[in-house]
Amino acid sequence: MFGKRLIVAAATAVLIAGLGACGGGGGTGGEDPGAVTDVGRSDTGTVRQAAPSPDTVSGLRDSVRHLAKKTTRATRPHLVKKCTSATRRVRHTERTGTGTGTRRTTRTWYTTERYRTCKKVRSGTETYTRTVRSQRWCVSLDNVDGDTAKDDVWYQVARATYDEARGADEHTRMEFTPTATGC
Repeated sequence: MFGKRLIVAAATAVLIAGLGACGGGGGTGGEDPGAVTDVGRSDTGTVRQAAPSPDTVSGLRDSVRHLAKKTTRATRPHLVKKCTSATRRVRHTERTGTGTGTRRTTRTWYTTERYRTCKKVRSGTETYTRTVRSQRWCVSLDNVDGDTAKDDVWYQVARATYDEARGADEHTRMEFTPTATGC
């Protein structure tokens, strides 16, 4: 019995050591493993450039599209706060004299304490503006990452990238990091 536990513990230790040496098992603290964290001047005084993100795409600008925010009116339950007041009897005790055990004397008195209990209850309905589609800025690229077969690929981008693409001529080489694929 003890021998099996010893073997399992040894195997677990070897596995953990192997994963730690290979960089497996997570523990990066939320950092992007491909990101360069030390950008700027090194000790020698040379300026280092940040490595491009693996999510960066490049290609020839094809077209741009702006999809406006789309909303509609909808109804939902209207909740109101309903409170009720109540009282409760609270017991107080006080040691009045000296002594121990059964000879100890105490004085007991009661007070009335007021309190309120509140909860939200439904009271009809209310109308509100519901967002069906959020605002999106999209750019279409041809020859994505140098692949001539990848044409008319749509990417959602930040507003600044959209403005840059809108001002550029058609088939101008662009490189950016999209926020999402498709449009």
